[in-house]
Amino acid sequence: MKLTYTGKTKNVYALEDGNYLLQFKDDVTGENGVFDPGANTVGLTMEGAGRAGLKLTKFFFEKLQEKGIPTHYIAADIEKATMTVKPAQVFGEGLEVICRFRAVGSFLRRYGKYATDAQPLDAFVEVTLKDDDRQDPPISEDALDMLGILTKEEYQTLKSLTQQIAHVVKDELAVKGIELYDIKFEFGRVGEDKQIVLIDEISGGNMRAYKDGEYIEPLELEKMFL
Repeated sequence: MKLTYTGKTKNVYALEDGNYLLQFKDDVTGENGVFDPGANTVGLTMEGAGRAGLKLTKFFFEKLQEKGIPTHYIAADIEKATMTVKPAQVFGEGLEVICRFRAVGSFLRRYGKYATDAQPLDAFVEVTLKDDDRQDPPISEDALDMLGILTKEEYQTLKSLTQQIAHVVKDELAVKGIELYDIKFEFGRVGEDKQIVLIDEISGGNMRAYKDGEYIEPLELEKMFL
């Protein structure tokens, strides 16, 4: 294995067969020791967070597989906290796609003049650039197209997949009485036909989930859900 990328919450290794291995770490995003899925810095280390994130990711990626929704997932090894995936090409230098069901986090900070805390939102989709130096700025459909990051047709595919996947996660959590407020995804192109698929993970580290109005920490979410 060859280490090809060191991320905030995962290391990525190239395998001899052309696939990749993601090693989940116990680091989570946030600031000053407080978890925040929207942050672009590692805020703290939570023992067991890597395996907990992988357990949820394995569950949801296999659920999406059953529903015919495309992902880069191949297999997962919970004990080793690793996931084998197909190679994928990201858009530009990487995008994050957020689906929001309630107004919290950066949405509320930006639009607090008009939005109220936890106000319901109708699966609102927004895209941000993965750019730590510029605080992951939001970017519009037109700008994505004009800058050659993705076409308008690809944007519609991205938006549709985001809402489909977010509703799958929301419905699964609801079975356990858990409400999804927002969730962040990453996508890439896979194969010769450059099919747009979900990549990275679906875990407590990239969503805000609540039960009876109380926020659920990532490790607690895995325990409560699985």
